Amino acid sequence: MKTVKLKINNVEIEASEGENILNAAKKASVNIPSLCKHPDLHATGACGICIVKLKGAPNMVRACCTPVSEGMEVITHDPEIVGVRRTVLELILSAHPNECLTCGRNGTCELQRLASEFAIRRESFNPVVPDIPPDSTTNSITLEPRKCIKCGRCITVCQEKQNVWALSFLERGIDTRIAPAGVTLGESPCVRCGQCSEHCPVGAIFEFDETEKVWAALSDPELYCIAQIAPAVRVSIGEAFGYPPGTNLTGQIYDALRHLGFKAVFDTNFGADVTIMEEASEFAHRFLSAPEKLPLITTCCPSWVDFMEKFHHDMIEYFSSCKSPHSIVGTLTKTYYAQKLGIDPSKIMMVSIMPCTSKKYEITRTGNMYASGMQDVDVALTTREFIRMLQQSGIVFNDLDPETQADSPLGEYSGAGVIFGTTGGVMEAALRTASYFITGHDPESVDFKQIRGLEGIREFEFKIGGHSIRTAVAHGLGNVETLISRVRAAREEGREAPYHFIEVMACPGGCIGGGGQSWNVDDAIRKKRAEGLFSDDRSKAIRLSHRNPYIQKLYEEFLGEPLGETAQKYLHTSYQARPEYKR
Repeated sequence: MKTVKLKINNVEIEASEGENILNAAKKASVNIPSLCKHPDLHATGACGICIVKLKGAPNMVRACCTPVSEGMEVITHDPEIVGVRRTVLELILSAHPNECLTCGRNGTCELQRLASEFAIRRESFNPVVPDIPPDSTTNSITLEPRKCIKCGRCITVCQEKQNVWALSFLERGIDTRIAPAGVTLGESPCVRCGQCSEHCPVGAIFEFDETEKVWAALSDPELYCIAQIAPAVRVSIGEAFGYPPGTNLTGQIYDALRHLGFKAVFDTNFGADVTIMEEASEFAHRFLSAPEKLPLITTCCPSWVDFMEKFHHDMIEYFSSCKSPHSIVGTLTKTYYAQKLGIDPSKIMMVSIMPCTSKKYEITRTGNMYASGMQDVDVALTTREFIRMLQQSGIVFNDLDPETQADSPLGEYSGAGVIFGTTGGVMEAALRTASYFITGHDPESVDFKQIRGLEGIREFEFKIGGHSIRTAVAHGLGNVETLISRVRAAREEGREAPYHFIEVMACPGGCIGGGGQSWNVDDAIRKKRAEGLFSDDRSKAIRLSHRNPYIQKLYEEFLGEPLGETAQKYLHTSYQARPEYKR
């Protein structure tokens, strides 16, 4: 890539041609403040805080959307620039409620941090805070338009990255506000992925908090509270407690949950192993006996399921009917586990700790989520909610025991189960077991590294037992349209499908970049979180779901055969077309 030389605060640096000043300044060890720019999103210049001076230019420019050029000389900080930035912040604060103590982003708010750094201690302008009520109609995320700073990050990620178009700007001038296209959020096309909340710099969008419900359950002596943790949680939660991104803290989380008062702790990775048994069986059956039903499309992501039911319901016939891993653990807890221990399943309170806001929707999505005879998963908490519970409890996370183990029989997992937390992981885990179901023996190598990475769409053809299997992996809903259009075109033209197996995850990076994870994530952090999961996989003596002895015992004692009658009853679901807008 061509580079240019420029000076930033009289320090000569080299930067890539076309790179913006905001990023180039970091090479000169200079941080330019910004509110509207996020590494995932293109620059809009909406906030105006990143203004800088250019030698020879009559006006200040916005560093986030001004490209560097050969010989450019930039001043990023001087008394005048700092004064302008302070004024911009004061104007933003004049339209922002002073509710930090009761805000969901208190302590992690980017606006709060900048106000502190610029030592803003008084209101310099008369407040013009709009009177708009909050919207929690999705029961997954909460929208508080009064706190919106009009940066546009939520709209950009919703429209351009996710292709959902649930949010937009309404009104003009000082009355501009974010809104779900003139209806409530629950009536909009929103698929509850939470990427808007993940990218919001303030508390205008955040997860629908259910921690009080869990605290009440833990205090009820009549309830038998059980928790499970998703794979992605273990490699992200540490960021809130001073650990580097990607640090695997599985044992500490198990220990923390027991300290909170949960009577049993399971691992969603076990459910992932079960998912693979069913999904790989589905794929092997279709590939060998019903190729007209290909491609098989994975369904572990509830936001993707919601998106498909609203925008691509003609693809329902290609969807795997297997439930997601945490739903499976919930069902098995209130059936298989309850029977083995003689516990009244109506007394069990199952809490899922998830990286995802849409899991809150999934647990009541259809009647299949009550396969045990009651709601299989009672509450789904995000990683952020779980962090708050730990902080409230007084638990010193760094002192927790890393050797703590999950409870049997729903806690032991294979390496294949843990990689579900990153894009491509479901596909890789499924191919490991599908190879066995198709050929009758395990693959020579369990690593399908070709489908790993953060490219939006990844395609690869694998040779398994003389068969060629064409796969595709997409993450971020904006990338899905390309794959679906290829499948649809082949079907309409009577051609063979371009793929046999497709994995889709709604969030960038998969669950490691989920809408309920710790804030301020970018691709560098996603890569570290993914490596934390792959490292866990490599450390396991058993890396194939069908070789997990606890999975084998589950099928022998309770489920019978994959795709059999009992498995269909408890582990599978159905789909239906849904309107984009509810009215």
